Amino acid sequence: MSKESFIAAQQGQKLTLEFILRWLVRDDMVADDEANRLLRCHNADRAHPLAVIGEQKWRSMLPPNKVLSVEFLTEWLAAHLGMPYFHIDPLQLNFGGIASIISKSYAERLKIMPVGIGEREITIATSEPFFTDWVADLERILNLKVRLVLASPLDINRYLPEIYSLASSVHLASKAKAGQAIGVQNFEQLVELGKNKNLDANEQHVVTLVDWLFKYAFEQRASDIHLEPRRDIGIVRFRIDGVLHQVYQLPTSVTNAITSRIKLLGRMDMVEKRRPQDGRIKTVSAEGDEVELRLSTMPTAFGEKLVMRIFDPEILVKNFTDLGFSREQICLWDGWTRQPNGIILVTGPTGSGKTTTLYSTLKHIATPEVNVCTVEDPIEMIEPAFNQMQVQHNIGLNFADGVRTLLRQDPDIIMVGEIRDIETAEMAIQAALTGHLVLSSLHTNDAPSAITRLLELGVPAYLLNSTLLGVMAQRLARTLCQHCKAKGEISDETWRELVSPWKAAKPAQVNVATGCLECRMTGYRGRTGIYEMLPLSAEMKKLIVSDAELQKIKALAMREGMKPLRLSGAEKVAAGLTTAEEIIKIAPPVD
Repeated sequence: MSKESFIAAQQGQKLTLEFILRWLVRDDMVADDEANRLLRCHNADRAHPLAVIGEQKWRSMLPPNKVLSVEFLTEWLAAHLGMPYFHIDPLQLNFGGIASIISKSYAERLKIMPVGIGEREITIATSEPFFTDWVADLERILNLKVRLVLASPLDINRYLPEIYSLASSVHLASKAKAGQAIGVQNFEQLVELGKNKNLDANEQHVVTLVDWLFKYAFEQRASDIHLEPRRDIGIVRFRIDGVLHQVYQLPTSVTNAITSRIKLLGRMDMVEKRRPQDGRIKTVSAEGDEVELRLSTMPTAFGEKLVMRIFDPEILVKNFTDLGFSREQICLWDGWTRQPNGIILVTGPTGSGKTTTLYSTLKHIATPEVNVCTVEDPIEMIEPAFNQMQVQHNIGLNFADGVRTLLRQDPDIIMVGEIRDIETAEMAIQAALTGHLVLSSLHTNDAPSAITRLLELGVPAYLLNSTLLGVMAQRLARTLCQHCKAKGEISDETWRELVSPWKAAKPAQVNVATGCLECRMTGYRGRTGIYEMLPLSAEMKKLIVSDAELQKIKALAMREGMKPLRLSGAEKVAAGLTTAEEIIKIAPPVD
């Protein structure tokens, strides 16, 4: 039987397990005996045939022998039928518009899902490509052209009820707040908002929306959730692998209700909308893992902007190799952290992974025999192995006072969240001089700049010489997606820009970003650290004087073997972990 007659015989019918299996055998993807065995053993049920085959975890007999997952099979079937394939991404769907097109009961009965709406056309996803009797009726009712696309039956079954539930929650939240002047139109109105208490935070539809927001953020590996009010709408954005993605637009009233609900969960003052506030939430992901969220609000012209930073406790149990350290860097870092006293500094801009490095290090060295104390602003993650204190400026408890208090607590290791002023720097040095190991962070572009920064703050050069063990600068680089990265070449010009002024040999081949569903078509999935480590040798200490010259410190550090951030990144490019473009974007050039 020809392919055309094979397809024609199925018109008007639902897909059967036998039909799919016979086609897979025809394509030499599945062995005939395996197909027959599944047909004999499988009991007739309502499961979609693609889902049944996907459960077998078979590998295609054709190179490169990919697993016959439901997603792969759906894409394969769409290609054979000449039908567009559609991957349902819940973060890209306008669920309010979708739910208003056809009723939930109609969609569930036919197992179809609207996924796009145009002026003259509606795109509908189905997992039954031959069962299309309903299309003509729907086109007549809606007066729109129906464009059919093939989607995974598992995705349709999962997202169909969720989309309608969320659309209903948004509608109810909007309706419940109708008539209330909640949307802020200008800054003058913002001042008055603090007088009105939002009573919608505990309503079930708002609770549903907040739960959904957290759930999808965790699923998409977001590190931050942004709720941003605009003049007429609210924007929801997720930061994934260091890049912000706009994922939803919500009515202003709904955005305000969600913000109030999250502030309630974070034990923040719901009524106060004029001042910035901080809070935290501890929750559990769908897999049962504890997740901590740090909340921060900021008054803007159109209302409160809320940012939630998501902390995964699993980062505390990662070893230094997982964080991106090379073997040489691990040896050097271990040497510093095994010292009985002194100061170790980690530098870099906000979001460069300093806190992760410090927490992972403390977790590594926090044995029952030592007392580990921290003073932070705010406490990023609660860790039972540490004694953590939070800076509270409203009662006069700053970093310097915190360190002064810790020194009376018989500590062995102290972590100071950040050195911001001379008072904190002096207290950290005092702690190191009295026999404690001190770890802290500093905001500088590279490791040598940390020395001149402390001297500029007013720290005497002789105290730095006697206490500073080493400085490490770091950045986070996006790593290439393991599912779609491909071999490629790097141009001479790009390689020169990356490694200049060094004469590092250009690799014959590197990996390049392509993009797939796993990485949301970005080509990158996950991040790794790149590090620049500056130990203090005897020669280096001679350069640390009150009027120290940064260029001389950098030149000596290079001669003594310090690998700048760009060179550290170039090693990861040569190893196929990331791209030159990514390293050039995040790592500063060498002066």
